[in-house]
Amino acid sequence: MSNLKNVQPLDDFNWEEFENGASAGVSKEDLKKSYDETLNKVSEHQVVEGTVISVDKKEVIVNIGYKSDGIIPASEFRYNPDLKVGDKVEVYVENQEDKKGQLVLSHKKARLSKSWERVNAALDNEEVIQGYIKCRTKGGMIVDVFGIEAFLPGSQIDVHPIRDYDVFVGKTMEFKIVKINQEFRNVVVSHKALIEAELEAQKKEIISKLEKGQVLEGTVKNITSYGVFVDLGGVDGLIHITDLSWGRVSDPHEVVALDQKINVVILDFDEEKKRIALGLKQLTPHPWDALDAELKVGDHVKGKVVVIADYGAFVEIAPGVEGLIHVSEMSWSQHLRSAQEFMHVGDEVEAVILTLDRDERKMSLGIKQLKEDPWEAIENKYPVGSKHTAKVRNFTNFGIFVELEEGVDGLIHISDLSWTKKVKHPSEFTTVGADIDVVVLEIDKENRRLSLGHKQLEDNPWDTYETIYTPGSVHTGKITEMMDKGAVITLNEGGEGFATPKHLVKEDGTQAQLGEELDFKVIEFVKDTKRIILSHSRTFEEGKEEAAATKPARKHTAKKGDAPVINNVTAGTSLGDLDVLADLKAKMEKGE
Repeated sequence: MSNLKNVQPLDDFNWEEFENGASAGVSKEDLKKSYDETLNKVSEHQVVEGTVISVDKKEVIVNIGYKSDGIIPASEFRYNPDLKVGDKVEVYVENQEDKKGQLVLSHKKARLSKSWERVNAALDNEEVIQGYIKCRTKGGMIVDVFGIEAFLPGSQIDVHPIRDYDVFVGKTMEFKIVKINQEFRNVVVSHKALIEAELEAQKKEIISKLEKGQVLEGTVKNITSYGVFVDLGGVDGLIHITDLSWGRVSDPHEVVALDQKINVVILDFDEEKKRIALGLKQLTPHPWDALDAELKVGDHVKGKVVVIADYGAFVEIAPGVEGLIHVSEMSWSQHLRSAQEFMHVGDEVEAVILTLDRDERKMSLGIKQLKEDPWEAIENKYPVGSKHTAKVRNFTNFGIFVELEEGVDGLIHISDLSWTKKVKHPSEFTTVGADIDVVVLEIDKENRRLSLGHKQLEDNPWDTYETIYTPGSVHTGKITEMMDKGAVITLNEGGEGFATPKHLVKEDGTQAQLGEELDFKVIEFVKDTKRIILSHSRTFEEGKEEAAATKPARKHTAKKGDAPVINNVTAGTSLGDLDVLADLKAKMEKGE
């Protein structure tokens, strides 16, 4: 300790300046001025270039030659995963000094300020650029390109259809700008466009080596309602739905699945349009060629209804082998009906082979043949005179068509509906769909039609009327219909008669009216034509004539010279007596 020199502090040393970092003899203001002159002069709201001096997951530190470094969120550099220390980047000076004295920079705003210049230049120069896929949106993805949110359509991500868009979110990929809308500042990018040029050359080479009939292996790329697209290793071909299977295919998913590897045969191709038609069913023999050689007309087969129309149904009895059941072969009935009334698509049916043409690959089938033809033994089931209940099918002006069972029709003529009622139209008598009792009158086997009657179920009342309504007899009746030519009278015992206007004059000289009930004398009765001619006038006129005829003659005193009185028998004969004489004469003429 004794060797140490006794060191004394300087009396004039400025400890304050030393603590503030100032050099001895230099003022604080001069030091600040000289320090500021060595730094870049930075103005707020301008874009400058900086150097990356630190990169981590949260932030990127950039030096712009200012007295402090700026911190930028790492998310602003997501588009560039290769960012490293030493890289030059553009930054936008937002604030030289925030509350913490920190320089505030933004890389995103720096990019945006020049982004439109860059995207337009990239479009003009067909430049390949990098972008960061931020998220999914309707129809595609949102991509960060130079800080601008650009749209990437789903169809432009790859040449193959994309099934899972989410796997692309967060990826940085190369793109080509394909469209810019300057007014709305919309940018559309494509990744597919980068690889299409290369694929075009590849396609030309593949197509140039194709031959019809060539069998290739491919991968199912896409399935549509009309067919299946197959990737043949850089070029696509289409298997139309009709070339998937020899049988009918309603949905291609029934035959193939996505990403399935299958062998296909080239049916046709167009080098210019780069279209390739492929076939799958052609790799197996046609089912008609493998059809049982023993199968013949008359055999019974089973199958499924695959197509149905009004005129008939197609039944698949084996994959690719179909037969048509025409609607006329579905029922013995001759009524026009739709095939949908008998069967539906998917129904399992049994049928009989009616025709078979192996060369034309056509077959017609029938199902009514599984049942006995009702007309084969029609005389046994519906003999003449037998009584049945039928269903009214339809009307005509001359009668009613009825069905006794499926395939057995008959006609009731309008004249065979009623013994007494004059039916003008069948609709007055019954309704379509109603049941009606009938009796078989005649069988027409050749034309498959029965003549039927309804009135024949009852006795003919005209046999009774013949004994009641004898000419000259008087009956009570009601006027039920008035016409110009006369009136229809419904008689109390049944049946209808007719009276002309002159026979409708009452005793007081007035004309009988509709609804009046009066006595009527039968003038004429004709059973064959069902005609009864009546007269009300005769009921009182003939009574007067009879009274006049039977009135005592005035006493006559014989005088000399008078001729002898001769009793005239004829003069005293009543009209009733004349009717008896007339009947007697008629019987004599008939030889009775």
